[in-house]
Amino acid sequence: MQVVIFKLRDEQFAVETSKVQTISEAVTVTKVPRAPEYVKGLINLRGTVISLLDINLLLDVDKSENVQQSVIILKLEDELIGVSVDQVDEVLEIDEALIENIEEDTKKAYIKGIINFKDRIVTFIDIDKLITK
Repeated sequence: MQVVIFKLRDEQFAVETSKVQTISEAVTVTKVPRAPEYVKGLINLRGTVISLLDINLLLDVDKSENVQQSVIILKLEDELIGVSVDQVDEVLEIDEALIENIEEDTKKAYIKGIINFKDRIVTFIDIDKLITK
Protein backbone atom coordinates (compact mmCIF):
# COMPACT_ATOMS: atom_id res chain seq x y z
CA MET A 1 0.00 0.00 0.00
CA GLN A 2 1.26 3.47 -0.85
CA VAL A 3 0.69 6.42 1.45
CA VAL A 4 1.37 10.16 1.34
CA ILE A 5 2.87 11.41 4.61
CA PHE A 6 2.31 15.03 5.54
CA LYS A 7 3.01 17.22 8.52
CA LEU A 8 0.82 19.48 10.65
CA ARG A 9 2.92 21.20 13.31
CA ASP A 10 5.11 18.42 14.75
CA GLU A 11 2.71 15.58 13.95
CA GLN A 12 2.82 13.39 10.88
CA PHE A 13 -0.26 11.95 9.19
CA ALA A 14 -0.73 9.57 6.27
CA VAL A 15 -3.44 9.08 3.65
CA GLU A 16 -3.66 6.44 0.96
CA THR A 17 -2.29 7.59 -2.38
CA SER A 18 -5.38 6.15 -4.07
CA LYS A 19 -7.32 9.10 -2.57
CA VAL A 20 -4.75 11.71 -3.65
CA GLN A 21 -5.31 13.35 -7.02
CA THR A 22 -2.33 15.71 -6.92
CA ILE A 23 -0.10 17.74 -4.61
CA SER A 24 0.35 21.44 -5.22
CA GLU A 25 2.23 24.34 -3.73
CA ALA A 26 0.17 26.87 -1.79
CA VAL A 27 -2.28 28.72 -4.04
CA THR A 28 -4.44 31.82 -3.83
CA VAL A 29 -7.55 31.21 -1.74
CA THR A 30 -10.81 33.05 -2.38
CA LYS A 31 -12.83 33.39 0.83
CA VAL A 32 -16.46 32.26 0.80
CA PRO A 33 -18.86 34.40 2.85
CA ARG A 34 -20.81 32.50 5.54
CA ALA A 35 -18.97 29.24 4.85
CA PRO A 36 -18.45 26.85 7.76
CA GLU A 37 -15.31 27.55 9.80
CA TYR A 38 -13.48 24.51 8.41
CA VAL A 39 -13.84 25.81 4.81
CA LYS A 40 -10.87 28.08 4.07
CA GLY A 41 -12.28 29.05 0.70
CA LEU A 42 -12.05 28.13 -2.95
CA ILE A 43 -8.95 27.59 -5.06
CA ASN A 44 -8.52 27.47 -8.81
CA LEU A 45 -6.29 24.60 -9.87
CA ARG A 46 -5.71 24.51 -13.62
CA GLY A 47 -9.20 25.83 -14.33
CA THR A 48 -11.00 23.62 -11.78
CA VAL A 49 -12.57 25.31 -8.76
CA ILE A 50 -11.99 23.25 -5.60
CA SER A 51 -13.08 23.74 -1.98
CA LEU A 52 -10.11 24.12 0.37
CA LEU A 53 -10.67 22.69 3.85
CA ASP A 54 -8.80 23.47 7.06
CA ILE A 55 -7.57 19.99 7.98
CA ASN A 56 -6.15 21.37 11.25
CA LEU A 57 -9.69 22.01 12.46
CA LEU A 58 -10.93 18.64 11.25
CA LEU A 59 -8.08 16.80 12.99
CA ASP A 60 -8.16 19.07 16.03
CA VAL A 61 -4.49 20.05 15.62
CA ASP A 62 -3.34 23.56 16.51
CA LYS A 63 -2.13 25.62 13.57
CA SER A 64 1.55 26.29 13.27
CA GLU A 65 2.82 29.85 13.07
CA ASN A 66 4.24 29.14 9.62
CA VAL A 67 2.21 29.54 6.45
CA GLN A 68 1.01 26.18 5.18
CA GLN A 69 3.16 25.36 2.18
CA SER A 70 1.33 22.58 0.35
CA VAL A 71 -2.15 21.62 -0.77
CA ILE A 72 -3.17 17.98 -1.18
CA ILE A 73 -5.99 17.55 -3.69
CA LEU A 74 -8.11 14.53 -2.76
CA LYS A 75 -10.63 12.69 -4.90
CA LEU A 76 -13.54 11.68 -2.68
CA GLU A 77 -16.30 9.91 -4.59
CA ASP A 78 -16.75 12.20 -7.61
CA GLU A 79 -15.59 15.42 -5.96
CA LEU A 80 -12.18 17.05 -5.63
CA ILE A 81 -11.37 18.61 -2.26
CA GLY A 82 -8.20 20.37 -1.19
CA VAL A 83 -6.60 20.35 2.25
CA SER A 84 -3.73 22.64 3.17
CA VAL A 85 -0.87 21.11 5.14
CA ASP A 86 2.39 22.44 6.57
CA GLN A 87 4.42 20.22 4.26
CA VAL A 88 4.25 16.96 2.34
CA ASP A 89 7.10 14.79 3.57
CA GLU A 90 7.12 11.74 1.35
CA VAL A 91 5.28 9.05 -0.56
CA LEU A 92 6.04 5.60 0.80
CA GLU A 93 5.22 2.01 0.02
CA ILE A 94 4.39 0.39 3.35
CA ASP A 95 3.53 -3.12 4.45
CA GLU A 96 0.01 -3.21 5.88
CA ALA A 97 1.41 -5.23 8.79
CA LEU A 98 3.11 -2.01 9.99
CA ILE A 99 -0.30 -0.45 10.67
CA GLU A 100 -1.27 -0.93 14.30
CA ASN A 101 -4.96 -0.74 15.10
CA ILE A 102 -5.94 1.51 17.94
CA GLU A 103 -8.84 1.23 20.33
CA GLU A 104 -12.14 2.35 18.87
CA ASP A 105 -12.78 5.94 19.84
CA THR A 106 -16.09 7.21 18.54
CA LYS A 107 -14.79 10.78 18.41
CA LYS A 108 -11.86 9.77 16.23
CA ALA A 109 -13.40 7.11 13.99
CA TYR A 110 -11.40 8.61 11.11
CA ILE A 111 -8.14 7.17 12.48
CA LYS A 112 -7.40 3.86 10.73
CA GLY A 113 -4.37 3.16 12.87
CA ILE A 114 -0.80 4.08 13.67
CA ILE A 115 2.14 3.39 11.38
CA ASN A 116 5.03 2.62 13.68
CA PHE A 117 8.37 3.29 12.01
CA LYS A 118 11.48 2.82 14.10
CA ASP A 119 12.21 6.55 14.29
CA ARG A 120 8.68 8.02 14.26
CA ILE A 121 4.99 7.35 14.56
CA VAL A 122 2.55 8.42 11.84
CA THR A 123 -1.24 8.62 12.28
CA PHE A 124 -2.96 6.86 9.38
CA ILE A 125 -6.28 8.53 8.63
CA ASP A 126 -9.35 7.50 6.68
CA ILE A 127 -9.82 10.72 4.74
CA ASP A 128 -13.38 9.79 3.66
CA LYS A 129 -14.54 9.49 7.27
CA LEU A 130 -12.69 12.66 8.27
CA ILE A 131 -14.21 14.80 5.53
CA THR A 132 -17.74 13.44 5.93
CA LYS A 133 -17.74 13.94 9.71
